[in-house]
Amino acid sequence: MTAASASDSRGKSLPPNAPDATICTYECRFCEVCPLTRLRNVCPNCGGNFAHRPIRTRAQLAKHPARADAHTVGIDEASHARFFERYCDAPPGER
Repeated sequence: MTAASASDSRGKSLPPNAPDATICTYECRFCEVCPLTRLRNVCPNCGGNFAHRPIRTRAQLAKHPARADAHTVGIDEASHARFFERYCDAPPGER
């Protein structure tokens, strides 16, 4: 697994040691603010939920560096609201 340094709807930097980085089951990365507020714990890409991303240790980063590419995700609020309505009442494992 490679941890990318940034990927967020707000363009926030998420280095491998970021304590506020979250991921979904497909490793879509967001800072913890977006999943808790705008996204309401529903990934706009896969419909899954979010968990805090593990922090790769300094020793492991030296052996297996994180990707340096940044990928900002644009979120269409109206589209995500419709997507959220389909999944909001279902637990992540049943979406």
